[in-house]
Amino acid sequence: MLKHGRAGVPMEVMGLMLGEFVDDYTVRVIDVFAMPQSGTVVIDAFRLINANMMVLGHEPRQTTSNLGHLNKPSIQALIHGLNRHYYSITINYRKNELEQKMLLNLHKKSWMEGLTLQDYSEHCKLNETVVKEMLELAKNYNKAVEEEDKMTPEQLAIKNVGKQDPKRHLEEHVDVLMTSNIVQCLAAMLDTVVFK
Repeated sequence: MLKHGRAGVPMEVMGLMLGEFVDDYTVRVIDVFAMPQSGTVVIDAFRLINANMMVLGHEPRQTTSNLGHLNKPSIQALIHGLNRHYYSITINYRKNELEQKMLLNLHKKSWMEGLTLQDYSEHCKLNETVVKEMLELAKNYNKAVEEEDKMTPEQLAIKNVGKQDPKRHLEEHVDVLMTSNIVQCLAAMLDTVVFK
């Protein structure tokens, strides 16, 4: 229920929340029970909003709490009609030490992951595609360097605006290629020594 309310999804999920009201704007929920019903009926507070107000795009909701505030929906969300009629509720989760430890270990990498080899055919394909991209970027960079000589300082300042910077992308590709190949070679050598 809280997740749907937080995301502003126009889906009413019925359920029972056990907890207590801390103040007018804070509810401490201890446990949640889902119920089998669901629907798209809007919460009573939103039924009372004047339809003409909504057509004009006027914001009828008001906040008087010093704790929370209305999160303004992004233009992309508004175009898709999201978060137009729903509050975006601020939700905090209290976790004990064990829960924090468990969540921190969720996607933790182990030392063994550094020794796992990639599939050789996949690795070769990746190398091939990256080198081809690097060739294109090198040509573009060479062209850009030649063009720089003929440019004025004002043109140089705005030459990469709205365009791909070939130098930066070339550096990134070199970094990716070198890292993946070094890791693959080291892992292959280690595996041959260990599993002789």
